[in-house]
Amino acid sequence: MRELLMAAALLALAGAAAAQPIDQNPPTRTIQCIDVGGQLIPPVCQVPGSRLDLREDICTCPNGGQRLDVAVCAKGQHPPPEGRALNNARAEAMRKGTLIGATFKGQPICVAPRRP
Repeated sequence: MRELLMAAALLALAGAAAAQPIDQNPPTRTIQCIDVGGQLIPPVCQVPGSRLDLREDICTCPNGGQRLDVAVCAKGQHPPPEGRALNNARAEAMRKGTLIGATFKGQPICVAPRRP
């Protein structure tokens, strides 16, 4: 029984760590914590101590919310403005389990790249 619990814990940690691509620099996706109403809750992310490496090792949602993948805005793109309409769009899109590919008023839902 103890071995089974240990294996389950290791698989859960491996799944969370594998959720973010570590081979992409700069990254093309990140994690957001979204409340049921679509509001953002700040995630807690471990990041490398380098100004050149923009990747995140792992992000968690200790303050609540659902942990969802979201695209990082490409060059020339900007995140949509925060507001009630965006919260409603995020709440609707989070039913799919990811915000990648979700749009708001014809613009992709994305986040600005992390700057060290």
